[in-house]
Amino acid sequence: MKNSRYPNWIFTVISSILVGVSYHPLSLGFLAYIGFIPLIHVWLQNNYKKNFVHGYVFGFLYNLLSNYWIGANSGAEFIVVISSLFFAVCYLALFWGLAGLLIGLFKNKDFKYYLPFLVVSLEWFRSFGPLGFDWGILALTQTNYLPFLQLNDILGPYFSSFFIIYINCSIYQVLIENKYGLKHALKLCLIILIFFIYGNFKLNNNYNEKESLRVAVIQPNLDPNEKWNRKTRESNIGIIDSLHNLAINLSPEIILFPETAYPTYLTLDIRVRNKIQDKVNNSKIPILVGTVDRVFDEQGKKLYFNSALFMTPGGKYEIYSKIHLVPFAEYDLLPKFLHPLVNLNLNIDRGVFIGGNNYKIFEWKNIKFANLICYESSFARYSRKFTNQGAQILMIQANDGWLGTSSGPYQHFSSAILRAIENRVPVVRSGNTGISGVILPTGEVKQYKEIQSQSVFIEEIPINPHRSFYSRNGDFFPLICFVIFLFLGPVRCSKN
Repeated sequence: MKNSRYPNWIFTVISSILVGVSYHPLSLGFLAYIGFIPLIHVWLQNNYKKNFVHGYVFGFLYNLLSNYWIGANSGAEFIVVISSLFFAVCYLALFWGLAGLLIGLFKNKDFKYYLPFLVVSLEWFRSFGPLGFDWGILALTQTNYLPFLQLNDILGPYFSSFFIIYINCSIYQVLIENKYGLKHALKLCLIILIFFIYGNFKLNNNYNEKESLRVAVIQPNLDPNEKWNRKTRESNIGIIDSLHNLAINLSPEIILFPETAYPTYLTLDIRVRNKIQDKVNNSKIPILVGTVDRVFDEQGKKLYFNSALFMTPGGKYEIYSKIHLVPFAEYDLLPKFLHPLVNLNLNIDRGVFIGGNNYKIFEWKNIKFANLICYESSFARYSRKFTNQGAQILMIQANDGWLGTSSGPYQHFSSAILRAIENRVPVVRSGNTGISGVILPTGEVKQYKEIQSQSVFIEEIPINPHRSFYSRNGDFFPLICFVIFLFLGPVRCSKN
């Protein structure tokens, strides 16, 4: 391979395919541990200009393969979703182009030691801002291998990226460059074994849960494209009501509905809300239900929020509004110049959704919990902030029905597994069309309801009284990685 007669672009494409398919629900996450090897080979053979091109091509193809579901969104016009996919992939590819450029500038014999720090730094920077995208982190490929994720309760989700890239670099040097020989190969196997043993120890750890909460979860399986149709609106409300009755009959202590569960604005539709409140009062079982909220600002302009109501017996409802909205799906970045979302779905101007700013903590029977609405559950920082403020359970309301049976809903559920491990809290997830389920603090899935199926189920949710190190201290690991990269890359290499 070192003196291969094949052109470099073939190795770049091979890498993009291996890494891209590792994100799919095909149990191929192990490919991530070897998927970067062809790309590393290309980067070490070329200058920084060619490396940028190869990195960009890799990033474009791998993100197109792993995130194709962006273009499968049935909630907007074809031209809108295809454009969103194209621009998203072009944007995400820039980070890998930059990685290649830096490798070309700073490459030396120690690349194995600074490439993992570089990738972690870039993944972390990519999560910030209105275009922040934490969905594509490499940890998402590893949810079938729970032992290798357990250290994330200390170092956070980016440690998985570090570990994956380190393994790729080590295998390259042992097998391709024939460096270090058997001794180094045994050292690599020992590192993997240590992480495996530690992970299994954490998986078998007893968290001494003394409290629990019985939660019923509703998965209605209503087509989001038809749910708000005026002709079927009342029948859809009837379906949700009947599922609410089934959940009540299970005798839970709280009931979780999905995102925008009812095809109405519950804060404004007094008739429907009072009907629901009567059920809550009679059953004495509170509910957490997703809804669209609308208020007026001081100028009389309508403002829309993607929200959740916590309705308790005989009490007023509490509300949480989604903090991190989806660009080009819930709001437009430049509405005065580009406004493709006007009058799509929900009979409102989707492009004017407003993000909330309150990390709301709900409480019932002395147990505190928080709610994450759909896309924001893919960002580690929001779950961490909720947990750090006292949440003992993370509820997730989602509506992945727009994505059909693509890889999107499966990847979204996998991100919930990461949130449970990072914060050592149980996660309860309700998806409109799935995937709904219950995840233990170890990442083990206790309940799992497939997409496009209707279900009502109950589960005893154990309460872990301890916060994780990551919950308390946040993303110190990627910050340290960035500082170390600056030393190992620009500083140290400039002296060679």
